[in-house]
Amino acid sequence: MKTKEFVVFMSLIIVFSVLTLNLDVDYCAAKLHRFRSYWELKEFLSLKAHKYTLDDHPIEFASSGDLGLTKTMESRSLNEYSKTNIQVDGVDEADIVKTDGEYIYLISKHYVIIIKAYPPEKLAIKSKIYVNGTPKELFINGERLVVFYQNGSYSETTTTFISVYDISERKNPIFCRKIGVDGYYLASRMIGNYVYVVAGKPAVVKENEVLLPRVYLGEKWRKIWATEIYYSNIAEYYYRFITIVALNVQEDFERPAYKTLLVGWETSIYVSLKNIYLAMIHYSESSYGNKVNIIRTFLNRIHIDGDNIFLAAEGEVPGKVLNQFSMDEYNGYFRIATTSGNPSNWRNNLYILNMDLDVVSSLENIAPKERIYSARFIGNTCYLVTFRKVDPFFVIDLSNPTNPEILGELKISGYSDYLHLYDENYVIGIGKETIPAKHGDFSWYQGVKISLYNVADATNPKEIAKYEIGDRGSDSPILRDHKAFLFDEERNLLVIPVSVAKINKSKYPEGVPPFTCGNLVWQGVYVFRISLTFKEKILLRGKITHIENGDVHNTLRHIKRVLYINGNLYTISDGKIEVHSLGDLTEIGELQFKEWGRQIDTR
Repeated sequence: MKTKEFVVFMSLIIVFSVLTLNLDVDYCAAKLHRFRSYWELKEFLSLKAHKYTLDDHPIEFASSGDLGLTKTMESRSLNEYSKTNIQVDGVDEADIVKTDGEYIYLISKHYVIIIKAYPPEKLAIKSKIYVNGTPKELFINGERLVVFYQNGSYSETTTTFISVYDISERKNPIFCRKIGVDGYYLASRMIGNYVYVVAGKPAVVKENEVLLPRVYLGEKWRKIWATEIYYSNIAEYYYRFITIVALNVQEDFERPAYKTLLVGWETSIYVSLKNIYLAMIHYSESSYGNKVNIIRTFLNRIHIDGDNIFLAAEGEVPGKVLNQFSMDEYNGYFRIATTSGNPSNWRNNLYILNMDLDVVSSLENIAPKERIYSARFIGNTCYLVTFRKVDPFFVIDLSNPTNPEILGELKISGYSDYLHLYDENYVIGIGKETIPAKHGDFSWYQGVKISLYNVADATNPKEIAKYEIGDRGSDSPILRDHKAFLFDEERNLLVIPVSVAKINKSKYPEGVPPFTCGNLVWQGVYVFRISLTFKEKILLRGKITHIENGDVHNTLRHIKRVLYINGNLYTISDGKIEVHSLGDLTEIGELQFKEWGRQIDTR
């Protein structure tokens, strides 16, 4: 080939490569861009972000006698056990407690403890793993244990680690590999053999240098260069780097994949079988830097398929998303519920978007001057709870993605923070009872409330049963963490951990003012029979507590999780496990966390 022809040929290759790269970025990232240089990243942060301090903006993130059991425990086959309460079928969520039907794996203080749980007469600690950091959550994948832990406080120096162990011999877990990523642990999901971890690192310019995030893939730390980082051209007050890591927990020699984005500080996360959605909330600000109005939620769709991660689309909707349950993917559409405006003028909205994250339809200005307290998407239906003084419970038809429609609503006292499908015609709500204030457009929170809604007639939803626990000041972790919820329709079983506050009514001869808070008197779990075939549809069967000597403030004895294995109910705190019969709730065993067993150091 002649020299001139060779130069032209090579020039065409270079031009084609550049065009291909640009097309790849545009296609994979929609409106997202990648920084062309470190200096462009630095300039972006300098111009669009204010000086960062964690103190200025705290971190926010996006279960006796004939009691109606549908089957006797003796008639059941072995190895039936409860699993973590998750949002999407097939997308497991990490938790502080897991079981495989024979063993329980739990986080307590700085340890991961492996316990022989079934049969209960063999209840014993098999081993413990010391975690050199703060354990966050864990997964079980066959004979593999996956532990997420964090070093450092929530700052630019915080690091998240993922350690994998072979637990085929429970007495002797074998360390397999460790992966690390700069940033604090935000969320994780497990689909098949792949674990997807999301970590966030503050985007900081310190001593005139950008502190770039790093990853540790088992050999050494590797800096993520500015040219690898995706971003949206949006002005924000605070930024952070979000790194998503895909790890095959069964193949120790398969290299993890990762992607990094520069996003706003307040980000919620929803994960389907094929996509991770990041919902970034953007506010307007006064001239003094104070947040005034919720303006938009910016959305990123990241496609996942094994170790293949690519940025697929970007979009935006008005308002602020509440949490992961306010988002959903179904039949090629993404649905999201938001609240916009400010406390004096809240407005609630529902948007349906296509896979390019373009809005195809909407319902806006739902329940003006209230805000969303909970949402749940189930197939072609959205259940939405808004609240300010009463609780409108909405049933919204989404069967036509281009024309969503409110079919019915119910106004009752109280509200639900968490909604759970009982079956196709009934929904369970967990929240608070309320008493409307005599003066002012608000209500006073009271005890923890369980509601059962009949939604068979979507145009006329009804609250057919309710149960209130404690007085004002009572609480349940379910109001913030759905993984504390245990429900089994076939067993007619509902168990919720609660902290019960009580008011001494003798001190108020003229009646207790609704704003009066009670004192904490009890902590443990309430065990209910919940059934449609009985007149009393929500029946308290009994209570279980780990508190000893009345020391209700000893958080070591606060029950955090409940699970069942066959006919046994296991209650778990940082101090011990108790086992009770599911039939009559009699105690049949306990294990105090004093004798730790064999210790395995983490790597």
